[in-house]
Amino acid sequence: MFLGALVSCPICEKRKAVRFCPAKGERICAVCCGTEREVTIDCPADCVYLVAAHRYEDEHQRSLPADTPLLDEKLPQDAIHMHQEMLAGLAFAAAKFCAAQPSAADPDVLAALQALAETYRTLRSGIYYEKPPQALLPRDLYGALASFLDEAKQQGPSRTGSPAIKDFEIFYLLVFLYRMGLLRTNGRPRSRRLIEFLRSQFPAAQELKREESRIIVP
Repeated sequence: MFLGALVSCPICEKRKAVRFCPAKGERICAVCCGTEREVTIDCPADCVYLVAAHRYEDEHQRSLPADTPLLDEKLPQDAIHMHQEMLAGLAFAAAKFCAAQPSAADPDVLAALQALAETYRTLRSGIYYEKPPQALLPRDLYGALASFLDEAKQQGPSRTGSPAIKDFEIFYLLVFLYRMGLLRTNGRPRSRRLIEFLRSQFPAAQELKREESRIIVP
């Protein structure tokens, strides 16, 4: 009999430890691997069981609950297409921030995007009300994205000829990124599916961890 199968799982201390967990450096049982993955275990992206689980998730797209924040907003497609450069810049800024914060997880990114979208929604009514996330990491990301947007608006229309962007259009871009993020993640508290997606789209973010803040066109 395989020796690893004789050892109890260090998490539940009940079932046999049969799967090697690279995050813990030891074997755990299959049940704990499935239930604690990206919940209490910080799984590395190359874990074979995590990769298999993500492959299964890709084949079974999850739907968003009816009470999802900002789900009732109708997004005009022309606003999204017209400002793809700004949309890419926002996604790049988020990817660069997360590259410098190894502990960042998808819920941090989603919390920052939702809060910033809510802030820009208040601008449409003419009453500015800002409420950044309370947790430190998403609050810092909120600030980084807000600074990016402020700098971008100060620079005015881009050299590519894109029209100047209005606050309500920025709101639409933030809502679009937020919804995309909800569909890219799997809802687990330590999931980094969204972050890995952003990094795959903008690999240069890995080399810009310490670079002074500036507008970057991917």
